[in-house]
Amino acid sequence: MADDSIISIKGLRNAFGESVIHDGLDLEVRRGEILGVVGGSGTGKSVLMRSIIGLQTPAAGEITVFDEPTIGREETEAVEIRKRWGVLFQGGALFSTLTVAENVQVPIREFYPKIDQVLLDQIASYKIVMTGLPVDAGPKFPSELSGGMKKRAGLARALALDPELLFLDEPTAGLDPIGAAAFDTLTKSLQDTLGLTVFLITHDLDTLYAICDRVAVLADKKVIAVGTIDELLALDHPWIEEYFKGPRGRAAVASQDRARASAPAQIEAEG
Repeated sequence: MADDSIISIKGLRNAFGESVIHDGLDLEVRRGEILGVVGGSGTGKSVLMRSIIGLQTPAAGEITVFDEPTIGREETEAVEIRKRWGVLFQGGALFSTLTVAENVQVPIREFYPKIDQVLLDQIASYKIVMTGLPVDAGPKFPSELSGGMKKRAGLARALALDPELLFLDEPTAGLDPIGAAAFDTLTKSLQDTLGLTVFLITHDLDTLYAICDRVAVLADKKVIAVGTIDELLALDHPWIEEYFKGPRGRAAVASQDRARASAPAQIEAEG
């Protein structure tokens, strides 16, 4: 495993009966980067993430995280690795019968059952505020939150154990453009502040342009390319061309150009 890699995947094969999702998939995720993962429907983006975090057992291949193999580990060994990552599932995946604070406390209770309630409440409050939620969000139930607030509550839970590695599955799906941009800004800020490595599954081109250091493209049952968007744009592949050079891709580029053009004026106004 390369010194700057935090995840290494080699020869991964995932299949459900006769349906083969991945075959010979290779991928390296570099420490400290935000890696965007894209691909058409059915290419197994979420299956790939689930394979890395141990929720899906591959038919073949090797997965190494933090220089440790994750497939076929003893449960006690796997627990030590899982403590070092956090996961935001699509839609937030909050427990509906628990408050936001109680949701945030779930992974802490799982791995550190002897921590007293006062400290649990303090940690939950800190994580809730860290993700941009109001302090009074803690005692609320998921049903009382907006879509964007649910995402942030799920993110607070993912950060509960101070992870080094963060998995985000479609974090901006269902959010309006302003809410999605705010979540992107939050993700980038947390990466910079906490030194996180982020594995980010998304369909959102604005997210890819705004915060991703590199992008991995899933097609043909494997990762067909990994690189910066400029590097991907130089490749001759039908899906990559359609995705990045189509109407939505051009709109995302125009949006980023406008953001860059307005930045100097905003800085001047604030100064």
